[in-house]
Amino acid sequence: MIGSTWLTRIQCVLGIAILLIKPARPEGNIPYVSLLGDSLLFYEAQRSGKLPADNRIPWRHDSALDDGNSSGIDLSGGYYDAGDYVKFLLPLSYTVTVLCWGGLEFFKGYTIANEEKHFHDMIKWATDWIIKAHPTPNELYVQVGQGDIDHQYWGSDLNIPSPRPSFKIDLNRRGTDVAAETAAACAAAAILFKEKYADSKYSDTLLEHAKDLLRFAEVQPWVRYHESVPEAADFYGSGGYGDELCWGNLWLYRATNDVAYLERAKLYFTLFSLEGRNSPFNWNQKSPGIYVLFAQLIQGSPGLAWRNISEAWLDNVLGGTGDLEKTKGGLIWFKNTSEQASTGPALTAALLMHIYANSVLAVSGASSAEGKRSSYDAFGNQQLDYILGNNPMKMPYVLDIHPNSPHNAHHAGAHGGADFKSMDNPFENDHRLVGAVVGGPNKEDQYLDNRQDYSQSEVALDYNAAFQSLVARQVIFSEVDPFYTRVGAYERR
Repeated sequence: MIGSTWLTRIQCVLGIAILLIKPARPEGNIPYVSLLGDSLLFYEAQRSGKLPADNRIPWRHDSALDDGNSSGIDLSGGYYDAGDYVKFLLPLSYTVTVLCWGGLEFFKGYTIANEEKHFHDMIKWATDWIIKAHPTPNELYVQVGQGDIDHQYWGSDLNIPSPRPSFKIDLNRRGTDVAAETAAACAAAAILFKEKYADSKYSDTLLEHAKDLLRFAEVQPWVRYHESVPEAADFYGSGGYGDELCWGNLWLYRATNDVAYLERAKLYFTLFSLEGRNSPFNWNQKSPGIYVLFAQLIQGSPGLAWRNISEAWLDNVLGGTGDLEKTKGGLIWFKNTSEQASTGPALTAALLMHIYANSVLAVSGASSAEGKRSSYDAFGNQQLDYILGNNPMKMPYVLDIHPNSPHNAHHAGAHGGADFKSMDNPFENDHRLVGAVVGGPNKEDQYLDNRQDYSQSEVALDYNAAFQSLVARQVIFSEVDPFYTRVGAYERR
């Protein structure tokens, strides 16, 4: 008996010791925790400039250190936009805004996943560069590198063609849209750094840049930036500036609580007839995001009109009417936009559904709120599930998370080749671009995994913005694992 008692005690002590030594397992949905980390790794793979000592991407190097030299300014750093080496400010600023919005809504997901620092560093890598690109109140560098030249180079980051020209807007060559979008990015980031990271000093710096940029954007005559920088037209030509003027003012209102910004946002909303647009939410079209942000910021009876405007767009997406429909496999399809990259519009629609459900409907006293909240959340989950493998191809459209993931992303650095004319040599990418969302399938739910078909196989900063925010949400709320965890591998064709 005595021996048995001591044995039991020893076993208990050993058990406690093991529990003390074993690393704490994060709460929340574990596979989504991993997926959130993967998305952050993708952004690290897109870094330009001198990489930090804690760089986690072994095949990336210091690169483009002389950016801006020809213009007498240091524009090194920031992020490469997609599968090439050009830096475009408009999609970068949109990416920052969306990631910060998602971070503000679902920051607990980053906390659960122990990814707060990586998220902080990811946003700051972008905003540090934006600060560099805005050296004076009325001067903003909007592009580094030239697409036509860059797209003739297919190789690693060690031999990027140089010199790389820099392009700016100022009072003589204006760019209303990009200045207002960058103001939104700085304002959203200022809120994030103040509220989630208690960094008031850096937040104040970003807020001053946001205010200056919005003042710059509002100087008339208003001009689409690619009219001043035609080198951007074929890559990120802007469809207009009215939505960005409204969007920028809304984010400044959220950051400052100064009603003057809110009133100007309302003015632009009316002036540019932004209500009732059926466009997707993306780097070029902010109207759907504006609807939801207005509804978030104006509560109670005064917010009813904004809730109605938001729900008109959300319900239209839910019903797949007008220029909207679903593929047979269930992916929402925006006519004349999804053809260029189908995952992006679906992910942003899903994100707006979840943000609206999580914030506006969660505090609504309307009798219909709970039913709508359930419908919007279900739609958001279904779209993300499609991206994560619940589709006719049984393919997650995220790199390196499953054997069925695409293998041949259009990405010069990850490919490992050295000749633009031999883009298929080697056949599969040499390096892992983990966590990157590809452009996605066609309207028939087919994906060819062809590196040369950049509309399907290229990756980009903005594709991952809504995706990462959705994954942060799933870390908190999802009771089921990502769909790809239940999909068997198939033989590669």
